[in-house]
Amino acid sequence: MANFTLSRVPRIVSGEGASGQIGDLVGDLAGDVAGDGACVLLVADAGLSALGITARVAGNMKDAGHRVVTYDRIMSDPREERVEEVIALARDRDAGVVVALGGGSALDAGKLVAAALRAPGRLCGYRLAAKPLPRARPPLVCVPTTAGTGSETTAVSVVSDALGVKYWYWADSLKPDVALLDPLLTTGLPAPLTAACGMDAIVHAMEAATARAGFAENSELCHGAIRLAVGNLERAVAEPEDLDARGAMLLAAARAGMGIDNAGTGIAHMIAHALASLMPIHHGRAVALGMAASLSWSMEGQEDAYAGVANAFGCAHYGELPMAFCGLVRRLGISLHLPADTNRLTPERLAAQMARPENAPMRNASLREVGDADLLLLAERVVAG
Repeated sequence: MANFTLSRVPRIVSGEGASGQIGDLVGDLAGDVAGDGACVLLVADAGLSALGITARVAGNMKDAGHRVVTYDRIMSDPREERVEEVIALARDRDAGVVVALGGGSALDAGKLVAAALRAPGRLCGYRLAAKPLPRARPPLVCVPTTAGTGSETTAVSVVSDALGVKYWYWADSLKPDVALLDPLLTTGLPAPLTAACGMDAIVHAMEAATARAGFAENSELCHGAIRLAVGNLERAVAEPEDLDARGAMLLAAARAGMGIDNAGTGIAHMIAHALASLMPIHHGRAVALGMAASLSWSMEGQEDAYAGVANAFGCAHYGELPMAFCGLVRRLGISLHLPADTNRLTPERLAAQMARPENAPMRNASLREVGDADLLLLAERVVAG
């Protein structure tokens, strides 16, 4: 019998209108936090206020008798100083529960606020698990409004330093107590963002299914996530009000999140994080570029690992996988070429960024050994498009 460890999974509440249960869920987790005692801190994506989503979720909690303090200024790729600002607010208001609402950036920020609430010193001291974050934290609920990062099921947060360099934070306390999946909260997401976020979920599942630390049970979970996403993403993009497709994508993203929590991410994410540290680019598009550039290289000599992924894509033979992947990306309208104004991005500069210590875990997750010459080869493919 093979030895493996499946990480714990948050309680998952899924379904159309499930976000209406959040007041009761918060009460179940922490009891009555109304009145003069601890409050609920709602950490929300900046773009959700205009859609009325933040007010709706806050209203559901207020109607259940909870005192709610809202921080709704989380932008894409949040900086550490912004997270520290929210931590200071949480301490000042005696936050007894943290609810993170939005895409991956808002979820990552909210998770880190909860996990670091009782952590001494500067947040940057906990990068890359240099110091352990405290085990004790307030109850944490994640409510995704995109279907991509799977942050609602992982023990990871990614935020940037003042220069825009992305850093990972790992701790079991970063994993939420509850993940609330409501497709109604995702219907307002524009088609290009729906496509890019969906590709992030697919790449998560592909990488976790083929990781050095992978195992059969986790790969099966990831293959299921791929099938679910490949079968529903184009429909979710073309028919944004299709709640079945939207719900399927939320489940695919959550399952892919479980997959990377068990086995990690790989080369495509290494490329994506390096790119995002050098230029503004949406994470979903960046991982699609990274996977398109690296997939055929990663597959060399690894038929056993990639056969299941190819099957999940509907390929008759595993060698068809790169074409199937790139075909899906193109049908979704995602360009595999970097913008023309990135002439300062050379393969050498990108390869050097890929080689930085914060990207080492993704580099080391590859089944193939990734030498410095390989980094340059992959960087050349990315820049060439």
